[in-house]
Amino acid sequence: MFKPTYLQLLENGALENRVNILRKMLKNCVLCPHQCEVNRLAGERGYCKTLDHVVVSGAEAHFGEEKELVGRHGSGTIFFSHCNLKCVFCQNYEISHCGEGHEFTIESLAEIMLSLQKRGCHNINLVSPGHIIPQIVEAIYIAAKEGLSIPIVYNTNGYDLTDTLRLLEGIVDIYMPDIKFADDAVAEKYLKVKQYYTVTKNAVKEMYRQVGDLKTDENHIAYRGLLIRHLVIPQNLAGTEKIMKFIAKELSTDTYVNIMGQYYPAYKAYEYEALSKRITREELKYAMETAKAAGLNNIK
Repeated sequence: MFKPTYLQLLENGALENRVNILRKMLKNCVLCPHQCEVNRLAGERGYCKTLDHVVVSGAEAHFGEEKELVGRHGSGTIFFSHCNLKCVFCQNYEISHCGEGHEFTIESLAEIMLSLQKRGCHNINLVSPGHIIPQIVEAIYIAAKEGLSIPIVYNTNGYDLTDTLRLLEGIVDIYMPDIKFADDAVAEKYLKVKQYYTVTKNAVKEMYRQVGDLKTDENHIAYRGLLIRHLVIPQNLAGTEKIMKFIAKELSTDTYVNIMGQYYPAYKAYEYEALSKRITREELKYAMETAKAAGLNNIK
């Protein structure tokens, strides 16, 4: 039976040590690539606008994720507000840009995790976690002491700092990053951050180093590994072929890749002609073909 590695870290004291290290980082926040260096414990807000308490927009047994996460009872998904990207086509901008949601203490976040486990969820799925890693790790520490024992999913936009990810080794069981664009300049235009692809490539390589290819149990439920999402963007602005070649060459041809075709113009997308329409069947077909041509054999 699978036992999350964070329980081993709990037993040997390493998890508490990570909590202490990460907590101190909030005093001079360099958790993500923005490197704001603000004291969040003293009320200073950086790019993500989040202080000490987490802001949660919702938590539920979610059935809209990949089947390997959902299973019979759903993925225990916690949707965090705010984000370290400013995507002009964001479909959840009220949450990620505007910060809609309710503040929760770390103890309350731990209770949410335990409640989702009690409902039978197969994992704890942390959506947009990169700016609140210290709070999340402390909540996992508290919840683990009270019986939390299901995999932790790190569901991220990919804009993560490798130094911070190393502090999650052994805590996160499943990494689920997006790779949105294959060109830093294009990404800056539409995501409003610098060096997105450069940062994300390094982040995803670190994630893969930690957990490897996606692994599932006898019921086909994921318990460890990497799962990459790639949203197909109109006119191939995302540079899908380059991304697929990177995955196959620098990670593994067995990498689980979900090529998503649900793009639609949202938020400020209509201000950009190239983003103002849904993708076509031909564009989705092309994305799938480029993944196969790159040698990937676990495409969804």
